[in-house]
Amino acid sequence: MLNRRTLRIKVMQALYAYHQAVGSDFLLALDQIADAFAPDLNSPEPQDRKQLQGQRKMAEVIFKEWHKTAEQPEPTDDADVNDAVKEAIKYYQKAVAKDATYYGGQMVHAAESIHDQYIHLLNIPEALLQVIEEEKVRDSRRFTAAKEPLLDATRLQENPVIEKLINNLQLQDLTIRRSLKWHGEDELDALRNAWRNEMKQDPELLSYLAAPAGNYQQDQEILKHIYKTYVFKGESLPAYIEEDDLNWEENRAIVKNLVVKTIKMLDEAADENLVLMSLSANWQEDKEFAESLYKQTLADDEKYEKLIAESVQNWDVERVALTDKILLKMALCEMHLFRAIPVKVTINEYIEISKMYSTPKSKQFVNGILDKLAQDLTASGAIRKSGRGLLDNQ
Repeated sequence: MLNRRTLRIKVMQALYAYHQAVGSDFLLALDQIADAFAPDLNSPEPQDRKQLQGQRKMAEVIFKEWHKTAEQPEPTDDADVNDAVKEAIKYYQKAVAKDATYYGGQMVHAAESIHDQYIHLLNIPEALLQVIEEEKVRDSRRFTAAKEPLLDATRLQENPVIEKLINNLQLQDLTIRRSLKWHGEDELDALRNAWRNEMKQDPELLSYLAAPAGNYQQDQEILKHIYKTYVFKGESLPAYIEEDDLNWEENRAIVKNLVVKTIKMLDEAADENLVLMSLSANWQEDKEFAESLYKQTLADDEKYEKLIAESVQNWDVERVALTDKILLKMALCEMHLFRAIPVKVTINEYIEISKMYSTPKSKQFVNGILDKLAQDLTASGAIRKSGRGLLDNQ
């Protein structure tokens, strides 16, 4: 199931994408200033290009100073420069606000898509039976001519665990509502290749097919084996899934856990009303955690930037890796915002994330900065914990 570390990672990725977009917004605002003072090639009147160039440079300097200080610029004697700066600021602020909303929404979608991928993959067995039936017709023509024996996949086609999965009412409902059936030509081709080139040569699967039916535990184990060996590993299916889902590499373990637990739940007593796995124990609460962490980290960006700058001795804060700065700001925000989360838990979480997503030395850097800031802010009363948050908060 989805855990809080995964949510923190989703927030970090959203913030990273946002900061990249803000950098582009800044350049586009400068482009607007350049366009405002570009020579009009269709103008019947001669234009003073040096004057235009001077106005452009003046407007750029004023805009950059505003961007750095966030202080309203003093008007100049040149109305055209004032208008250009005003429009650039207006454009930049609107674009930044739009990006903040967009990447916050993308963050939630990225988390919720994990459950969609889970439901999507639960539809593989039904599609596999369809592929096996197609291949039976194809192979019968080819092998009849060569007088070779056909692979008898009857036991897999009549597997009662697969039948229970296919007939699950919740799976059918979610599949229809979210359009998650395994039916696209590309995905069916990936499944065909997996069956032809991988599964049909698998000794464990061949042994299962050759054995007499009637062992429910074996029926469960072979389905688990197919998923573990050819969906979450293997060649054809993982290659297709990874190409289709950019977040597959980091989501794979979560989806695998959901799928394997579902197969275990499909025991002999299970019926079509079996409730499938949820994304988390309380998705609404987890969603609020992620959204609050994202929004408040952005809202307090300047405050945390200043705290980090004051803590980084003999080092320009601008030279700190963007990922490290985002992790530090998120951790500081979490310490302030979520009183029930112990400080040590927060610090340990962001150290672990830095190991996965930042530079080799980030672990020590993040640990050192957060440890110092946490002590100072707790001592000053800026960080206050309650309930479970008081545990190990010394």
